[in-house]
Amino acid sequence: MGSHPLASFNPATRAWFEATFQTPTRAQELAWPAIALGESVLVLAPTGSGKTLAAFLAAIDRLMFTVEGALPPHTPGKPATRIVYVSPLKALAVDIERNLREPLVGITRQAQRLGIPYREPTVAIRTGDTPSRERARYQREPADILITTPESLYLILTSLARDALRTVESVIVDEIHAVVTSKRGSHLALSLERLEELIRGMGGRAPQRLGGGAPRPLQRVGLSATQRPLDEIARFLGGLDDGVPRPVRVLDAGRKKTLELRVEVPVEDMARLGEPAEIPTGPVTAVQRSSIWPAIHPQILELIRSHHSTLIFVNSRRLAERLAGALNELAGEELVLAHHGSIAREQRLRIEDDLKSGRLPALVATSSLELGIDMGAIDL
Repeated sequence: MGSHPLASFNPATRAWFEATFQTPTRAQELAWPAIALGESVLVLAPTGSGKTLAAFLAAIDRLMFTVEGALPPHTPGKPATRIVYVSPLKALAVDIERNLREPLVGITRQAQRLGIPYREPTVAIRTGDTPSRERARYQREPADILITTPESLYLILTSLARDALRTVESVIVDEIHAVVTSKRGSHLALSLERLEELIRGMGGRAPQRLGGGAPRPLQRVGLSATQRPLDEIARFLGGLDDGVPRPVRVLDAGRKKTLELRVEVPVEDMARLGEPAEIPTGPVTAVQRSSIWPAIHPQILELIRSHHSTLIFVNSRRLAERLAGALNELAGEELVLAHHGSIAREQRLRIEDDLKSGRLPALVATSSLELGIDMGAIDL
């Protein structure tokens, strides 16, 4: 497998990585040699461990620097998709810029600096939000890398656009734990088998081959932070071939998390909420005396001001708006924003971007905030 995790990469790819990161993460050390051998793998690693880059960097390196003769056979000059990335999260398109386009640009610059011939891969995104003109364009001009969701992958496989997927080499299933126990997981498993049949030439034109040999199975790369039991998830990812589970190497880069849990009560006696109390927000009304919230607000505001970026979860949209408004009123400035499903998509994307970049002091969110997105500078 090589003595170093980057040993299988082109010098331009290695130069970009070494200029951008100090060292590979444990997930990357385990994943890269196995992916380079063409193995299907299941990578378990905590959030922030570089799992997505572990999968994408191997794909980018292969696309940019593999000699044309080693590629699967397809019509000369006709573009075809070779990598499919599937995520169950709607927020996937937002994080692609960092996880995919940044290394593409960086490796291209390194290749130019080193004088190494390269081919710049094309990227297409297909989700429920993709305009019809972009869908038609993908059918005419398939991209090397397709970013999609389980539902959109099914629709592509059911349409004429499936011809673009006959040359797929590997599929990356991110956040696999989010679908494996649900109907979406059953749906995805079926789509992966349809994709397997398509690339093997069953009802298609040409089976995928390496060096003119036997048809090669689809390489499957599963990524997740919270999947157990690993052997069951690996079986789900690999599927069955004539009733026999396909081999999937399990790469466990997980670590046991240290949990810090405190129960804090902002009043001395919960049974005396209806009695007059000293609250730093000013005079206490009769309505306020029956609620614990006026006592909670100053404590939350103190926590927000003593940290760089704070994430607060609540269980309803109404509470998210009320809490954000009360905290801003108490602060005398806009420190807190609300995030929930009724907020327009464009506004949600702006909020998520501010959160990732560390520009947002605090966010009150419902479950509409998908934790698969890169969380950035949150410290509480």
